[in-house]
Amino acid sequence: MSVELAIGVDIGGTKIHFALADDQGKLYHQEIVRTEAREGAVVVLNQVLEGIGRMYEAASAYTDREKLRGIGIGSAGQIDFATGRVAFAVDTLPGWTGTRIKEDVAGRFPGLPVIVDNDVNVQAIAERRYGAARGLNSFVCLALGTGIGGAVVENGQLIRGTFGGAAELGHVSVNFNGPRCSCGNRGCIELYASGTGIVRLADEHAAAGLYEGQTDSRSVIKGWLDGEPQASAIMDVVITALSTGISGLIHTFNPQAVIIGGGVSEAGEPLLSALRREAALRTAPAMWEAVKIVPAAVGIQAGVIGAAAQLWHYS
Repeated sequence: MSVELAIGVDIGGTKIHFALADDQGKLYHQEIVRTEAREGAVVVLNQVLEGIGRMYEAASAYTDREKLRGIGIGSAGQIDFATGRVAFAVDTLPGWTGTRIKEDVAGRFPGLPVIVDNDVNVQAIAERRYGAARGLNSFVCLALGTGIGGAVVENGQLIRGTFGGAAELGHVSVNFNGPRCSCGNRGCIELYASGTGIVRLADEHAAAGLYEGQTDSRSVIKGWLDGEPQASAIMDVVITALSTGISGLIHTFNPQAVIIGGGVSEAGEPLLSALRREAALRTAPAMWEAVKIVPAAVGIQAGVIGAAAQLWHYS
């Protein structure tokens, strides 16, 4: 057996995805477990260690032990890249702030290199190696999920900031008089264009008698796609806020592409077309001509694929 593999781990608030992957992004063995987030950080970390152990044992069916390149981890939260410690995590992972992921994993699996980064950063690596950002040196990734995560690549390298917390793009404000966000800011993009943001808007419209449908984000998006006027009024706000934020990112980074992923992006081309139309109205012509807004291409496994890909990306 000659294939070289890495262990990838994608840690989220609802699930942890483990996999063995090669340098082409092919998965050989994988497992998904429910994150026992409410049990606390120690329990979640033990889940991570145990899952990596299972991947380590499973690797012998696919490759020789010396061909196991290392362990790559992507985690929700702000990650101190140099130390692999969680600098800050929101309440979806209670107590996760301060967890020394890299130190504890390396201690359990001595001899294997360990790399830990933010979950959207590793998705950006996956997109650059295998997906929509292949061949690009300057791009922005937006992950529209329960919240909104971001990553920015310039000259082929992730922009990290002081410790690794750069590109918290969901917390860029598009309304300085808007509602207070959990981050402390007002009017963050996340309050409008994430899954929870869409629910918030739907609840507000329902309370005002302006919306009579189900207030979960999937129902609102389906109503919009079906041409339902009340759902369309909600999505008009979503699209305006998100396109305003995208325009700001284009003006800030002058990227080749803005790549849109995450659950909300499953609305597909109708959403992308609406964002392109609105962002074009808000962006300087030269900037707009140089950028494209495209969907993420790697898919729902981008987190674990990108996590493993770190072992080759940084070699």
